[in-house]
Amino acid sequence: MAASLVAPDTHSPTEDAEALRKAFKGWGTDEKAIISILGHRNEFQRKQIRQAYEELYQEDLIKRLESELSGDFEKAVYRWILDPADRDAVLANVAIKKAETDYHVIIEISCILSPEDLLAVRRAYHCRYKRSLEEDVAAHTSGDLRKLLVALVTAYRYAGHEINERLAKSEADILSDAIKDKAYNNEEVIRILSSRSKAQLIASFNRYRDEHGTSITKNLLGDSDVGTLQKALHAAIRCISDPRKYFEKTVRNAIKGNGTDEDALTRVIVTRAERDLKDIKELYYQRNSVSLDHAVAKETAGDYKAFLLTLLGKED
Repeated sequence: MAASLVAPDTHSPTEDAEALRKAFKGWGTDEKAIISILGHRNEFQRKQIRQAYEELYQEDLIKRLESELSGDFEKAVYRWILDPADRDAVLANVAIKKAETDYHVIIEISCILSPEDLLAVRRAYHCRYKRSLEEDVAAHTSGDLRKLLVALVTAYRYAGHEINERLAKSEADILSDAIKDKAYNNEEVIRILSSRSKAQLIASFNRYRDEHGTSITKNLLGDSDVGTLQKALHAAIRCISDPRKYFEKTVRNAIKGNGTDEDALTRVIVTRAERDLKDIKELYYQRNSVSLDHAVAKETAGDYKAFLLTLLGKED
């Protein structure tokens, strides 16, 4: 996995904090200075800067940034500067609170993070909102979608690589029958997707492909009339089997068509910059024959654009 973030090996948290303070002073905020510092610091370094800023000025850097910046740029910087578990808790809360819950975000967090990271997000959510992530998911969704999301979000999967081939075959058959019968809300389907390790699930998905000559995701969306539950199952399977492909498509959908989905674009860039954004960029180029930097630059503007391009690893 290759990150796109370009961060120095050494930095002085105190100097960074002082430079940020200077960027807030005067007539207008110096956004370029903020981007050049925060856009080149990894998770640990950003935490050090927040602590140094607090010690020097008895002020919360995150709150200060919120008051100095605005719009999509403010949102992106805010999400970037948080610890990853806390950031995912915020993203989950925003997704849950939408008029129609954005279940993709809940699925990404549940199916892509490691079991330990998912646990950390649930703790951070609890701490921030004084409610559990699962109770909020349950309160804002209903029916079969609720069953699936609550099962995914409360999962604590085995994280090792051992797999059981016999189990892979029998569970590939269960999934196959459910798809054939259009019984997408089958409890066995939800049990399999929410309890098995990723390695075991990938073995089942591969088994399915071997037996049917086509991927489970293709067959799942084979109908002309695709319901929300099918789409959610499809997203979960893609997040488990190939997160990078899933994110490439999320970014592509965010910037194509009329108007950009800034929320989705920011989410992918901010959450993947320190993980595998370089790989996602390569995939994007293969699929679209245009670089992601170029596509993002075309669809965004101002400080927001400059910040995203910095996280994408574009050299000034």
